[in-house]
Amino acid sequence: MARDQFQTLTEPMYFTLLALGEVRNGAEITSWVSKITKGRINLAPGTLYALLAQFLENDLIKRVETNKKGKYYTITDEGKKLLEEEVQRLRLLIDNYEKYFDK
Repeated sequence: MARDQFQTLTEPMYFTLLALGEVRNGAEITSWVSKITKGRINLAPGTLYALLAQFLENDLIKRVETNKKGKYYTITDEGKKLLEEEVQRLRLLIDNYEKYFDK
């Protein structure tokens, strides 16, 4: 996998992976991300589907069959691992800020 491109996740990447903790389709992902970020991040269809294609190619998510129409996705174990690594990276940033700047 080309992990280098995922060393630091953008917010759209992060929230898309986070949304796929549950099985969702594109419209549901977009709606959930907008809701959870209080409208700060609105995923355009081109952005979302480019991310989904990239994540599928790198086995971070997978398509799942449902009894509903459309394409549905969920995060894989590899995607969960990447998300957890990003959370740890962000926590380290906050810890460093609090230790060295916020006195």
